Amino acid sequence: MTERKAICVQGLLPFLLLIAAVGGTVATGKHLVILQEAPFLLVLIVPVLILWLKGLFIVSPNEGKVLTFFGKYTGTVREPGFWFANPFASKSPISLKVSNFQSPQLKVNDAQGNPIEIACVIVWRVVDTAKAFFDVENYQSFINIQCETALRHLASHYPYEPHQTGELSLRGSPEQVGTTMQRELQDRVGAAGIEIIEAQLSHLAYSPEIAQAMLRRQQAAAVIAARQLIVDGAVGMVEVALKKLEEDGIVHLNEAQKATMVNNLMISLVSESHMQPVLATGNVG
Repeated sequence: MTERKAICVQGLLPFLLLIAAVGGTVATGKHLVILQEAPFLLVLIVPVLILWLKGLFIVSPNEGKVLTFFGKYTGTVREPGFWFANPFASKSPISLKVSNFQSPQLKVNDAQGNPIEIACVIVWRVVDTAKAFFDVENYQSFINIQCETALRHLASHYPYEPHQTGELSLRGSPEQVGTTMQRELQDRVGAAGIEIIEAQLSHLAYSPEIAQAMLRRQQAAAVIAARQLIVDGAVGMVEVALKKLEEDGIVHLNEAQKATMVNNLMISLVSESHMQPVLATGNVG
C-alpha cells in the first residue's frame, strides 16, 4: 500500500452550483409545485442534496484526508483548501505535523552487563498516509513500541562509558549513538510510512543499586589519571634540574648522589603532605 493523489476538484464551484440550484428553485416557486403536485420527488431530491453536501470537505494545513470508497483506498488529499470528491467515499483525517515522543525511563543492561537507566526523545512525522493508515493498526502506538524496542537493542550494544581510547559509548559518543538509533528506528517504522527526523538520548544514568560503586570507580579513575599527570610532570622537572646542574657546572654529582637527589625531589614533588627540608652543611662532592 502506497500513497497516491486522490481525484478531487475545488469545492467552491460545486458549492455555488448547489446554492444556485436551491436558490433558483425557491425563487421561481418550483419548490411549491413539487410540494403540491409531486411530493414523492422529495424522496430523490433530499438524498441527492445530502450526498452533494457530503462530497464537500475542508483540508487544513499539515493535514491529509484519506479517501476510501466501499473499502477500497482511492487516494489522499494533502493540499489545504475546500474540496469536492466522491460523496460516497469516506474522508478520514490524518495529521502530517512534526511530532515528538519521549520514551519512559527503561532499566536495561549495557554491553558490559551493567544495569543502567536510559530514555530517549524522537522527532517524527507521517510521510506516507496510506501505509500509516492501512498497514498498521495504530501508527502512533506502533512507533512508541518500536522506539522502546530500538532503545533496548541499542543500549545492549554500547558500554555506558568508554574503557579504551576511541571506543564508542553511550555517555562519550551521544551524537554517534543518536545517529545509530535514528537509523535503526527508521528501519523499524518505515513499514508504517513514518520518517524519523531526529533521535537523541534524554536520560542516561547507572541504576541506583550500582550508582555508588560506579561513582567510586569514576573517582578512582580520576585520581589515577591525576597521579599519572603529577608523576609525568615531576619526572620532567627532575630531569631538567639535573641537566641544568651539569650544564652550568654548579655541582658535580656521582651516581649515588644523583639517585639520592632524584629520590628526594620526587618525594617532595609527588607527595601530598607538606615536606620539611633538611639542610646539608657538609661537602656535596
